[in-house]
Amino acid sequence: MKNKIILSCLLAVGLTGCTDSFLEITPETSLSSVTFFKTEADFTQAVNACYVPLRTIYNDRSYLLSEMHSDNTYYYRNTAFGATEQQEDLADFSIPVSNNLTTNTHVLNQYRQDYLIIARANQILALIDKADFDAATKANLKGQAQFMRAFAYFEIYRYFNKGPLQLTPVTTREAAAAKLGTADDISKIIIGDLTGAIAGLKPKATQEPGRATSGAAKTLLANLYLIQKNWAGAEKLCREVIAEGSYSLMPDYNNAFTTSTGNKNNAESVFEVQYQEGANGFQGSFMYNFLPRPMTSAELFTLSGTSNPQPQTGEGNNAPMPELINSYEAGDLRKDASIGYITCSTTLWQGKTYPIIKKFMRTHSLNGNHGMNWPIFRYSEVLLFLAEALNEQGKTVEAATYMNMVRKRAGLPNTTATSQVEFRTALMNERRWELAFENKRWHDLVRTDTYKERITAKGNAIKADPFAHYYERGYTLRSNSFSVIEKYYPLPADEAALNPNIK
Repeated sequence: MKNKIILSCLLAVGLTGCTDSFLEITPETSLSSVTFFKTEADFTQAVNACYVPLRTIYNDRSYLLSEMHSDNTYYYRNTAFGATEQQEDLADFSIPVSNNLTTNTHVLNQYRQDYLIIARANQILALIDKADFDAATKANLKGQAQFMRAFAYFEIYRYFNKGPLQLTPVTTREAAAAKLGTADDISKIIIGDLTGAIAGLKPKATQEPGRATSGAAKTLLANLYLIQKNWAGAEKLCREVIAEGSYSLMPDYNNAFTTSTGNKNNAESVFEVQYQEGANGFQGSFMYNFLPRPMTSAELFTLSGTSNPQPQTGEGNNAPMPELINSYEAGDLRKDASIGYITCSTTLWQGKTYPIIKKFMRTHSLNGNHGMNWPIFRYSEVLLFLAEALNEQGKTVEAATYMNMVRKRAGLPNTTATSQVEFRTALMNERRWELAFENKRWHDLVRTDTYKERITAKGNAIKADPFAHYYERGYTLRSNSFSVIEKYYPLPADEAALNPNIK
């Protein structure tokens, strides 16, 4: 995304008075909706502000609630650091639950960031139709706000399966305590918003890089339809994305992902979170979050290439599971592109050499500060979405055509699955390898209702051999590990204290 977009995001935060708090009283000396939301420039800045929470969500939160909460990754335990139960509770399915609520900080922050997006989008959608500026530009800006609100509600839908229904700006404290909506209520909001977004948004070829497009909106809606088993609806949308002609697979799987300064919003990108290396406050640090600890500055340099690498302390997250590493087919180019290894000489774990998420390891200039974008949707997933939708309608032969496009890029032969059941299993494996560490796996386990089986197996493997899962020899897992294997997260207790409808 261009610098002017990122810079105006900060302006929008100040002008609209939005913060991480769900409620805020705007001082009389600040700009308000009465004076600010008038011009095209006003709405552009406000729309830019809707994108801002994505950087926090994907840098700090999503991998904890999605990938590390699946059978793909686990937790690098550094016993010298002490306990950090908030992350570990997510990794080993032992988050505290009381009266269907949780005090887990990461669950709370995910919830708040999503509702921050919703609040900002609501302000735009309440006023933009009355504004007087170019109709096509207005439709595109409105479409972006609709997409962002739909995306945030889609997150609430997948994580919690329920949530407060906020569709208008909150102007009073009483209005903040919105009714708790069901999954069906939320899905209707998502479908309505995305239908409007598809009509108003530009396609990728003419949209400013980094912004939501009609193709991104169709892909998000197809994702919802797959969860709802609306196979025909998902098929139609995916065919439209393909027919648009704006997307293609990058010939080299490595190049599907950005560097710190380049290859952004490439031909395979349907929608990605924009980061920028540097001192402007738009950087990411997720690469560092995915590293084992402790690590010396010299060891870090082999991965980051920075001029000022610093020793890494604390806890590490998103350790590739041995079972995932061993599951790849022979010759799959994605394995070496996705998973690498680092030897940490000072770690207490006697194994010393750890697997790491290589696909997000890119050299950059500043320690703890990089600009790799995060892929939310890639074209390969559109192809796999279509393959799934076709197979579930009994069109397995045609479905194989699209899955084989993904396999060919990975250096693999065509699938040998011929029946619908065989293909269903093969497709889930293909998604696991193609989209490894991109925060997809937990949601796939939930929507296929295989989460309990897979997580129980993960827990049994770790308990049987903690050392093979990055614990020191002789370490015993907590007694409550893998005791809370539930389909959805409980809502945050802190929010229930503010809204009596949350329960």
